[in-house]
Amino acid sequence: MATAELTAHELIAKHRPTLDQALEAIRTRAYWSPHPEHPKAYGENGSLDAAAGKAAFDALLGSRLDLGQPGTDGWVGGETSPYGVELGVEYPHADLDELLPAMRSGMRQWRDAGAETRAVVCLEILKRISDRTHEFAHAVMHTSGQAFMMALQAGGPHAQDRGLEAVAYAYVEQVRTPDNAEWTKPQGKRDPLALNKRFTPVPRGIALLIGCNTFPTWNGYPGLFASLATGNAVLVKPHPRAVLPLALTVQVARQVLTEAGFDPNLVALAAERPGEGIAKTLATRPEIRIIDYTGSTEFGDWLEANARQAQVYTEKAGVNTVVVDSTDDYKGMLSNLAFSLSLYSGQMCTTPQNLLIPRDGIRTDQGPKTYDEVVADLARAVDGLLGDDARANALLGALVNPDVKARLEAAPGLGEVALASREITHPEFPGAVVRTPVIVKLDGAKPDDEAAYMSECFGPVSFAVAVDSSADAVGLLRRTVREKGAMTVGAYTTDDEVEQAVQEVCFDEAAQLSLNLTGGVYVNQTAAFSDFHGSGGNPAANAALCDGAFVANRFRVVEVRREAQGLS
Repeated sequence: MATAELTAHELIAKHRPTLDQALEAIRTRAYWSPHPEHPKAYGENGSLDAAAGKAAFDALLGSRLDLGQPGTDGWVGGETSPYGVELGVEYPHADLDELLPAMRSGMRQWRDAGAETRAVVCLEILKRISDRTHEFAHAVMHTSGQAFMMALQAGGPHAQDRGLEAVAYAYVEQVRTPDNAEWTKPQGKRDPLALNKRFTPVPRGIALLIGCNTFPTWNGYPGLFASLATGNAVLVKPHPRAVLPLALTVQVARQVLTEAGFDPNLVALAAERPGEGIAKTLATRPEIRIIDYTGSTEFGDWLEANARQAQVYTEKAGVNTVVVDSTDDYKGMLSNLAFSLSLYSGQMCTTPQNLLIPRDGIRTDQGPKTYDEVVADLARAVDGLLGDDARANALLGALVNPDVKARLEAAPGLGEVALASREITHPEFPGAVVRTPVIVKLDGAKPDDEAAYMSECFGPVSFAVAVDSSADAVGLLRRTVREKGAMTVGAYTTDDEVEQAVQEVCFDEAAQLSLNLTGGVYVNQTAAFSDFHGSGGNPAANAALCDGAFVANRFRVVEVRREAQGLS
């Protein structure tokens, strides 16, 4: 075991104030973040500025990222950026029969360190990652297709916030039970019964993080840090197209663990050869006791059914829906929806897909608007937002993979096109596939249209669904969330009864609701420490980021009790 360069006392002194602020933030749900969003905030106190971060990323291209892991039996790579750049980075390929036992070997010391020490070690990892935010931003951009500013913010500070949030929840749940208790039970005239009881949070085992292509850090950090903070070792299995951001994360974690005197193998990488498909193999191994997964419903369902030895946390697919009943800010509504449909080319699990609009139209501050007028005006709002190619590139990013492009190209065959998609050339990356969204008009009363709007169409595709009334919209919303799930629900209404009806659906079906957003907050964005991402209560996800349920079952409390008289 390495000699500690960072003592627990030093780490507690350095990071306990941040942990305390995070604990207060999750209690109050007020805005707070220790990680700056603005690119110019970096460059001091050891952090990389924009130029240094870009240089660090460029130095990674074509390199071999040796993590010093045991059981390395070869090297794998092959990532190609959605912007057309060959990354050329090679990663260690692991012999699992050697790596997994090595990961377990350090867990006893990590368990015995206690909740506070584990928390501040995790915070040191996050601090080191934060210092390299610009480098990580390029890694996220060139594996996910996010535009740079989104990659910097969502892949950097917002992801780091979600990781810190998970650490805070993990700490709360572990210290809920005291370390020790003196238990005395009166026995009348006889001497009381007296026991000393000691309570220790113990980890489940090795946690498996199965990373996603679109948000490798934002979706990955909650599970990674929740498991690590509760005493588990974590094996990171990235998506084959998005290895680099999580490989860098593993590299940082291993460095910090070593410096803090712990076994670096508490965090390791499991990169795979092309077509190897090791997720299923790993997910059913007896050593794996926790699984975090973001991705398709098909594989999420498979994990829930087959990884029976593990506690499985999944975020799968859903059909996000917006009910459009009425508004007192028609222009603001259109602007807000246009941005929501366009951001990152609709490649967010929170992006609205179905817009349910009464066929007789809606009431607005600009007078009555028919269904056709609303849809046409929304199409113009998207067109106006993305009319300038430079702005469009900054908002849309690149399509993450050919499957998204295929769905986009097939969408016009589903119904009448209200807004056609157009191709945009990226001035810096000519190999990027950049497309504006398509809006297709469908009829909620036609069975032939139902197959389209009742299925997730991931990417820049949305459906303007004509319904008979707002009541029918609410009914369709309920059926959609119940049968298909939803990460987000939105509604626009000035009618108290409609608002109440939509709320009741969301309460009944456990869906997160945003009402009448017309400003700079969008239905597809959530803030750590305040907003819950998903609910865990509908088919889209069985967990919420982040709440007590997300962390509490990653450890168990083991009690040791003895006669009090036997204590010295």
